[in-house]
Amino acid sequence: MKICRALFLFIIYNLSAQQKPIETIYFDFDKYDLTNQQTEVVTNFIKTIDTSKVESIQIYGYCDDRGNDEYNFRLSNNRVNTIQELLISKGFNQSRIVILEGKGRVVVRPDTVENLHETRSKNRRVDLIVVKRNSFGKGIYNSLRNDLKVGDKIYLDSILFDLGSSKLTNDSKKELDKIAEKLLQKRNYQFEIRGHVCCTPEIYSDAIDRDTKERRLSWNRAKTVFYYLISKKVSKSRMTYLGCGNKYPLKKGDALDRRVEFVITKV
Repeated sequence: MKICRALFLFIIYNLSAQQKPIETIYFDFDKYDLTNQQTEVVTNFIKTIDTSKVESIQIYGYCDDRGNDEYNFRLSNNRVNTIQELLISKGFNQSRIVILEGKGRVVVRPDTVENLHETRSKNRRVDLIVVKRNSFGKGIYNSLRNDLKVGDKIYLDSILFDLGSSKLTNDSKKELDKIAEKLLQKRNYQFEIRGHVCCTPEIYSDAIDRDTKERRLSWNRAKTVFYYLISKKVSKSRMTYLGCGNKYPLKKGDALDRRVEFVITKV
């Protein structure tokens, strides 16, 4: 059966700006290299989308439920990296690829699945999710503009955190360095730094920071950014910080909910 080889599935949703076109590339069992047909799917994906309207690309990798967790996380990450390398080789701007995440295996209960073979083949995949430019809603921006008003939010997709961590990644530090330079030029802006988390049960308002063991992860993320900006000579009198827990998911992928935002409080 051809579906067993899971060559490809091409899905593009031409919906509103707040919805996401999705491309799914299926992989053969225990493989992370691509066939010619799978390569063509990615190539067509690049040709189809209008890159001038793309804010960012998220790449998520998955495996079926066979094998142990460690192996499957490695395999799913390899699949993600394969797709990223192909995108870049075809001319896609690497700076637009903001999330690379192998999620490991998709667990299923064999006794509850009617067609287990087909289900597993569909779980051996990589999802490409496109976030369109200016798709975060009114009053939410991607940079420190000159015309910001009180209440506007600045969302920067490079300031993200690893799961359970409040430590800044190298990419986040580079982005914050740029922000600090702009803030030193725009001294009239005062703002609140808001931290967020993903993946917590609804019974909890926040997640646990794996380093401190406290259920204050969103607070710690905001505080980390606060003190980093201070180290870059931004006056602490211009800033406050707040942990928002899991109250405000963007619904654009777990990684984008592990973020901080800046809310303008005075201009």
